[in-house]
Amino acid sequence: MSLFKQLFIAICLFLVVAFAGGFVVSLESSRAQYVNQLRSHAQDAATSLALSLSANIDDPAMIELMVTSIFDSGYYASIRVVDLASGAAIVERRAATGIQDVPKWFVDATGLEPGAGEAIVSRGWQQTARVEVVSHPMFALAKLWQSALGSLGWLVACGVVSALAGGLLLRRQLKPLDYMVAQSQAIGRREFLTSPELPRTPELRRVVQAMNQMVEKLKALFEENTERSEQLRVESYQDSLTGLSNRRYFDMQLTARVSQLEDSRAGYLLLLRVKDLAGLNERQGGQHADALIVAVAELLVRQCEPFAQTRNFISRIRGGEFAVLAPGMVREDALQLAHNLATSLRSLETTGACDVAPVAYMGLAPYSPGDSSLTLLGLADQALSQAEAGGDPTWNCIERGAIGDLGEDHHAWHRLLDGALIHGRFELFFQPVVDAREPTQVLHYKVLSRVVDAHGQTIPAGRFLPWIERFGWSSRHDLLMLEQVLQHLQTHDQRLALNLSAATLNDSRALTRTVEALRAHPGLGPRLTLEIGEEQLPEQALLETLTRRLQEAGFSLALQHFGGRFSIIGNLAHLGLAYLKIDGSYIRAIDQENHKRLFIEAVQRAAHSIDLPLIAERVETAGEHQVLAEMDIKGVQGQLFGDPAPWQ
Repeated sequence: MSLFKQLFIAICLFLVVAFAGGFVVSLESSRAQYVNQLRSHAQDAATSLALSLSANIDDPAMIELMVTSIFDSGYYASIRVVDLASGAAIVERRAATGIQDVPKWFVDATGLEPGAGEAIVSRGWQQTARVEVVSHPMFALAKLWQSALGSLGWLVACGVVSALAGGLLLRRQLKPLDYMVAQSQAIGRREFLTSPELPRTPELRRVVQAMNQMVEKLKALFEENTERSEQLRVESYQDSLTGLSNRRYFDMQLTARVSQLEDSRAGYLLLLRVKDLAGLNERQGGQHADALIVAVAELLVRQCEPFAQTRNFISRIRGGEFAVLAPGMVREDALQLAHNLATSLRSLETTGACDVAPVAYMGLAPYSPGDSSLTLLGLADQALSQAEAGGDPTWNCIERGAIGDLGEDHHAWHRLLDGALIHGRFELFFQPVVDAREPTQVLHYKVLSRVVDAHGQTIPAGRFLPWIERFGWSSRHDLLMLEQVLQHLQTHDQRLALNLSAATLNDSRALTRTVEALRAHPGLGPRLTLEIGEEQLPEQALLETLTRRLQEAGFSLALQHFGGRFSIIGNLAHLGLAYLKIDGSYIRAIDQENHKRLFIEAVQRAAHSIDLPLIAERVETAGEHQVLAEMDIKGVQGQLFGDPAPWQ
């Protein structure tokens, strides 16, 4: 029972006891007063009648007349005139004993006895008769009953008003405790709230102050862990001059993106080299060379970020050499990007970005999932060398055969995917996500899609998703997948996780349709988690709105491919995310590369401080799994624990 209820009940019991005692005392006082009045009334009537009868004691008719007159003029139970000599009644009058409008139980409980009085009638000095008068309690009981009802009504009214006033006062006084409960619950949702107003009650004031101090301490600790982790990430994976990712991070991403995985996409690798940077450094000084490198980096970010998905895929690998990894890019976009970059590089001097226009060459090489990262780098470097040897144009793109049967046939992909979306020719594949310490325990299954081509073969998502994005059909694909997953959930009791694309998040109509589809199945909420990629995160206000709408529908949100933008974890703290999935590039060879382990440990500390579970993606070796289990990572996902497969 809550403290408010206990105090409220205690106040009500106190009021009941106090008012009941007051009522009983008042009733008893009135009863005693009425008893005295009845006795006095009877005695006065007896005395008065005795005096009146003294002169007419020998006239029976007059005696009866006088007794009748007094009996009819008041409330009497009986009046008797008794002869003292014989003891016989000369005159006797009695009234009915019934009492109207007063409950019998009240009469019995009150115990109000009739009042009696006696007086002697004399003939001279001789006593001849005795007058006996008994007052009827009818009038007194009626008045006492009305008085009791009035007192009871007043006491009840006062009690109700006092109880309501006491309840309101208690609620106001205990409001800080309710806010403290909200603070504790907010900490569980990764929010840090402080009470803006301190109560006036000294005891509660001290408690609220202590709670605020604890919340501020937790918030400071979380921010400190976040800053430490972000600083570690910057030192390990970011170029200090340009702010781009460094060679170490580029190698991690290159290895991860060209690996043969379900969601790996074909794309292009671009290498850019600024010529004669050392000579520029000697002729004009280090500041001019640094300014040139920064200007080229900013140009790459502006031109390449739409294709590279995230700024972290644009790297400065050494000196004046840059690399851009563009998963999902097709040849047409690659050639257009190279042309735009060449034009923009020539215009750097005229725009004032740097003192001299740089001489830069570019080489592009396509890749597909399963390629060797070293082979891909060799192809890109070969293209760069050919561009340097050719002079103009300043870029070169390595030609390769078609990837798969469809290759980059725009019309074939359009026809295949449009038909698949219309007729629902997508198959659901599932990859288990297991507990890191107990791999036999499945936390949930990650849902992946494959499209069925004209030959009945399934094409993995990494190949067709870039085309779906290119055609602007990502929202259609998300809604179709969601409908299939909701239907599939009704056939078993396992948990699933489904990815939402950035197109759905940024399209209000598509997002509304998604939320409506979820609201139609509220019972499935605990078993379906929607995931969004770190590179697809919308603005904070939109993300908060999305989280709130999903939670109102009974579903939760999670973040996958996390790690490149660790500084945003502070903004994610209060969203109540289900979990974070660490990008596989930080997991690959974590048992051999200490810098990755240090970074993941820092992420784990920050996430643990806000009770946010971590799941590692792309775990492929027993050594990686062992390290992650020792670090108390919640879950793991990867080929080591099962490839994507149809539902068993």
